[in-house]
Amino acid sequence: MAKRVAVIDIGSNSARLVVYERTSRFAFHLLNESKSRVRLSEHAYQNGGNLQEIPMQRTIDALKDFLSVIDSYKARKTLCVATSALRDAPNKKEFIQRVRKELKLNIKVINGEKEAYLGAIACANLLPRLYNAISIDIGGGSTEISIIDNKEISHTCSLKLGTVRLKELFFDKDKIDDAIEYIDSKLSFLDDLDATTLVGIGGTIRAISSAILDKQEHPLNKLHAFSYSHKELKNFISKVLDADEDELNKLGIKKDRFDVIKPGALILQRIIKKLPINKVITSGVGVREGVFLSDLLRNSKHRFPTHYNPSVRYIIDAHVAEKNFSNQLNSLTKKIFDLTYKHLDIQTHYRRELSIASKLYPSGNTIHFFSKNKHTYYLLQSALEYGFTHEQIMLISTLCKYAKKKLPSDTHTKQYEKLLPDTKTLHALSYILSVSIALLTHRPRNIDFDLEFKDGELKVISEETLRLSKESVVKLEDIKDFKITF
Repeated sequence: MAKRVAVIDIGSNSARLVVYERTSRFAFHLLNESKSRVRLSEHAYQNGGNLQEIPMQRTIDALKDFLSVIDSYKARKTLCVATSALRDAPNKKEFIQRVRKELKLNIKVINGEKEAYLGAIACANLLPRLYNAISIDIGGGSTEISIIDNKEISHTCSLKLGTVRLKELFFDKDKIDDAIEYIDSKLSFLDDLDATTLVGIGGTIRAISSAILDKQEHPLNKLHAFSYSHKELKNFISKVLDADEDELNKLGIKKDRFDVIKPGALILQRIIKKLPINKVITSGVGVREGVFLSDLLRNSKHRFPTHYNPSVRYIIDAHVAEKNFSNQLNSLTKKIFDLTYKHLDIQTHYRRELSIASKLYPSGNTIHFFSKNKHTYYLLQSALEYGFTHEQIMLISTLCKYAKKKLPSDTHTKQYEKLLPDTKTLHALSYILSVSIALLTHRPRNIDFDLEFKDGELKVISEETLRLSKESVVKLEDIKDFKITF
């Protein structure tokens, strides 16, 4: 697969471009994301589904600019897909041929089931592990639905329910009751499903989740993997459906979504009425990422290897220069955790977050040595994009921020208390990482000491003097009922 890959997604409402760069076999990061509100399907549903000249030209103009962006990044492969707007249009061949002739760009029109599947594989691979979940992708012309359970994807389908479609057929004519009847007629199959987690893809759920995130004053400014309760979604949808434009603005809905947010909210409302949903997870990924992953993972059943995380691997590839130290620190940190977690009363699932923090701790060093902890902290908050909950992101980045320093401050802990574990657990994990770094201060080629732990005492056993390690350990802020001897 090419090192840089561009993906264009032509939807009913927007055309989007992403450019990815691979840093190793499966690791990648985003180089560029561009969006144009082309409204390709504008007035189409009032005209037998036929695409109209002005929206077609808008889209061609946007695609021309996208190709300029792609050329600037020297991407070697471009994948271009189109969904409902073209799928439903009787005159789609005319548009596709115009694009091919004017721009030398080939558009692949994907069917509804394929669109649903692509969105689902993006969520299954790039969100925290999902169980008994239903992915809902509300677009301008259609809504795609899939069931995701432990990376198994099933029940993929596409419904002719979209924000622009409903706006032009019902909302513009003030036929809301007819819209409800139309939506419900498409959703009868949901009666046989019992999904408890809703994974929201697309502009409608992102607009709603963004507003809820702001309202909650959520401590981590990241929409991907932001989760909240079914009750919060239900209440917010009710407010949206009853709001005028001034009230939508006060709710936090952006002006460019005023005309389509109510049709999208109504679709969501009717869906959650039929399912025992108790949790909502926002997906920042969808069809574009699915197109990329289906190509990247084509020889591995569209899944990453077990325990593989592309964000962790990308950070190591791009920002960890001291890979031997990173590996030693990871090994030592896990060993100390295994020796001490019962004494420190730490739940075993925290071993994973501690392990990842130890691998990534050196990443800020490539930016500036004397402020490396700070840079690692900010880097991980942003770049741990895929596969982690907000709680995990905040814990990993916090452990790195305070590594080989004082224990996490009360100010920091209070600011992020919604996402961090209890103070005792946080201090214990932080101390384990700091001790591990201190013991490796002399940077041995191979770890030249052994460890024993009994009754709250960690004994460091070595034939070497370990002078630097001893001095570094002494400087650490202690935790209760724990001592280190050499």
